[in-house]
Order: sequence, then C-alpha cells, then structure tokens
Amino acid sequence: MINEMRATTLLIGIIFLTGCGSPESTPDAPRTGKPVVYASNYPLYYFAERIGGNFVDLRYPVEPEGDPAFWKPFDEAITGMQKADLIFLNGATYEKWRSTVTLPVSPVVNTSVVFSGDYIETEGVAHTHGPGEAHSHGEIAFTTWMDLQQAIWQAEEVSVALTQLLPDKETELQKRFDTLADEIETLHVEFKEVGDSIGDTPLVASHPVYQYFARRYGLAIKSVHWEPEVTPVRKAVVELHDILEVHPAKWMLWEGQPIEEAFKMLEEKGIKSIVIDPCGNQPEEGDWMSVMRANLEQLKLLQ
Repeated sequence: MINEMRATTLLIGIIFLTGCGSPESTPDAPRTGKPVVYASNYPLYYFAERIGGNFVDLRYPVEPEGDPAFWKPFDEAITGMQKADLIFLNGATYEKWRSTVTLPVSPVVNTSVVFSGDYIETEGVAHTHGPGEAHSHGEIAFTTWMDLQQAIWQAEEVSVALTQLLPDKETELQKRFDTLADEIETLHVEFKEVGDSIGDTPLVASHPVYQYFARRYGLAIKSVHWEPEVTPVRKAVVELHDILEVHPAKWMLWEGQPIEEAFKMLEEKGIKSIVIDPCGNQPEEGDWMSVMRANLEQLKLLQ
C-alpha cells in the first residue's frame, strides 16, 4: 500500500521557511550548519522530526498555547522563515497568516496539495476561543491529518522535500519515512475497523474540526461550537438542543478535556464525553503518535 501511495504522490508546492531544533527553540536562532527547516503546526513538526531527525535544524515557531491555525507570527519568526531552507505548511487554509507574510517561494512545501481536490468545504460560524479574537472555521476544513491516510500523504511530502534537500541521506530518510508510514497505516486500519463497528450512530462534536476524520472513518458527526475550557452559554446550549432534535447523539467528541460544568450539563442530557484530540499543537505529554493512539482507545468506547 505504501508503494502505491509513493507512486501516486507528487511533490507539489515547495514554498516555506526555516527554524531551530525543537518546539521550544528560538525561531531565528543562529544557524548550526545543518539545513534550517520550519513547520507550521505540530503534526508537521513531528513528521519532519521522525524523518529528518538529526540531519536538519528543525524549528517550530508557534507558541505552546493556543491553536496554530490561528497563530500570528511575530517579527522574529518571520525573519527566520524568510531565511529557511524548507518550510512545511499544512495548506487547506490552515495558515491564516500567509496572506500578510511574504515568504520566498522555493522553500515552501504545501503538504496537503496532493489531495487538494478532496478538500472539504464548510460553512463557518464566527466565535472566540476564550479571550481571543472572533474567527470561524469556515470555507475549507483544515485538520487534514485527522484522516490518517491523508497524514501519510503529508508525511510523504515531507520525506520527498527532505530527500531533495539532502540527496546524500536518501536511504536513511526513506527508511525513516517507511517506518513512520507503517505506524500510521496500522492506526489507520484500526480506526477504520472501529468506525465500521460504530456505523451511523449519531455523534456530536464540540467543535467543527472532525470533517476529514468523520469522512474517512464513516462517522455521523454534527458539530456545535463549545470550548472545553468554557462553560457553555445559553446560545451554545440551544445550538446543541436543535441538533439533538434531529440527530439524537449520546456521545460528544471534545478537542480537549471539558470543564466539570460542561461535562455535567451533558450528562444531565444523557450525553457522555470522550476526548479526540486533533493535536495541532505540541501535547503536554507524549507526542503526535501517542495522542492518536489515545484517540483510538477513546473511540473504542463508542462500540
């Protein structure tokens, strides 16, 4: 299966910037002699770390708190990216800051462009995450990697770009990609099996970030706009009530652990909660792979 993907996957859209050695590193730190590579979200950082490892100076300029999809780069990060050897972007409208930041074309790699014909269009509702500015998740769904088949394709784009950057490391880079792809493929198959067993069971999600996840794994998910760290206001409760009238869900999928008030409010309505973490930013514990495995175990509770 991996060979089929490799045959059909093309490197398209190399257009990104540079960075340092870990998610905690300084975005415009002095160069170490290794190629400088930037990643715009944690999944891409994880793929680049697994494949490129010690061969590159990997930098992740996004703050540890918040959603990288709504991050605004500061001057130091912009300067660093403008001098980078590679910049891995998620694409699918993920990097909202791209319209206001000028980057050199040659180092930018849009990792999702290979399946851009399958982007999911959405209708957004303006809302806020705590004290942040109002925004919406409309136009194109951007949590592409939640479909693990697409995650493999994105990882392959990372692998191809790194191989072009480091042709003398081709054998080792290919080996590392194959190992990573096999691990993701194993999880993908398990998610498919669980999704098949859940079937058309109505589910509700706290946020519209599961579009690709639902499509790939056959889940019947309708979304509200509840934040895990915020007590739902009346408008949000009414929104859920209206959905339940036509979509009688007994489970809600959360991006993160909900506060007690929200948890109890749902229990009173006969709705249980599970956490399916998109892992757009670096987790407090573990890594992208361990979070995806935890998501699989959570989903199994619905069987």
